[in-house]
Amino acid sequence: MKALVYDGVETLGFRDVPDPAPGAGEHLIRVAAVGICGSDMHAYLGHDARRPAPLILGHEAAGTIIGGSHDGMRVTINPLVSCLTCPACKAGRENLCPDRQIISMPPREGAFAQYVAMPMRNLVAIPDGVPMEKAALAEPLAVSWHAARLAIAALHPAMDRRAIVIGGGAIGLAAALALTAMDIADVTIVEPNAGRRAFLADQCGQVAVAAAAGTAPIVIDAVGFGATRATASAIAEPGGVIAHVGLGDDGPGLDIRRATLQEITFIGTYTYTAQDFKDTAAAIFDGWLGPLDWVEHRALSGGAKAFKDLRAGAVAAPKIVLDPWS
Repeated sequence: MKALVYDGVETLGFRDVPDPAPGAGEHLIRVAAVGICGSDMHAYLGHDARRPAPLILGHEAAGTIIGGSHDGMRVTINPLVSCLTCPACKAGRENLCPDRQIISMPPREGAFAQYVAMPMRNLVAIPDGVPMEKAALAEPLAVSWHAARLAIAALHPAMDRRAIVIGGGAIGLAAALALTAMDIADVTIVEPNAGRRAFLADQCGQVAVAAAAGTAPIVIDAVGFGATRATASAIAEPGGVIAHVGLGDDGPGLDIRRATLQEITFIGTYTYTAQDFKDTAAAIFDGWLGPLDWVEHRALSGGAKAFKDLRAGAVAAPKIVLDPWS
């Protein structure tokens, strides 16, 4: 099969690799659409030791099961494979499983390829009429759905239901959509890139500003750099909540003194539970998250150029989705 392989820092190769061999309980999936995630970019830049070269990246995917009793089923893929037996898994908190695996990290190759193998329990059927590229958004949307759910659950009921999201990429936009779907009516996205800010306003119907100009009870940091943590610390209202879903760096920025004195809740939020993923997929299929027509489509064969363009800040769309067959 053809695959886009991470070969080293800022180096990707499109070439033939062996087809995946499904294990017990797994299915072979013909990938139809796969998105580029911020974590793929971190690996591309050499900032993620968990993803050593050579490796097939990519974990936001949808496709069709090939062979077996479910041959032809259109599915979106939950890339997080958990053990099912640990206390976290039994409590429905699969994202905290100590033995969790995710495609695009060893030992599981990713979905920037024509085929990938996954357990049946990680697959959610796609209804007829839902495009594959829209279904492939279930993974990044589930990350934000989980973050929004945790933030709202931690918010005191007496506080206003307003939110500021830092970062207008796919996770930030998805967080704004999830918050809106969860009845947070007043949501503002902070995005310094003018082109992306215009895209968010014109194509996605979002309120997007260059810099935070006020405060909010809920702040979601969808970037995760020291500077954005400092901003989140400054704009979270007393008694409010910061949900930190970005993984930009591990530098300083969080104002622990203010968080303590103002009883601001800080939540580190990672991926999603299996139920979050199913709920997000259902929200996509039912149209709760809007048309989701804000992706840019490219061929997997041009994936290296897509990464370069993202690196250069030359992509206005919050998400690039690749087609392995074009």
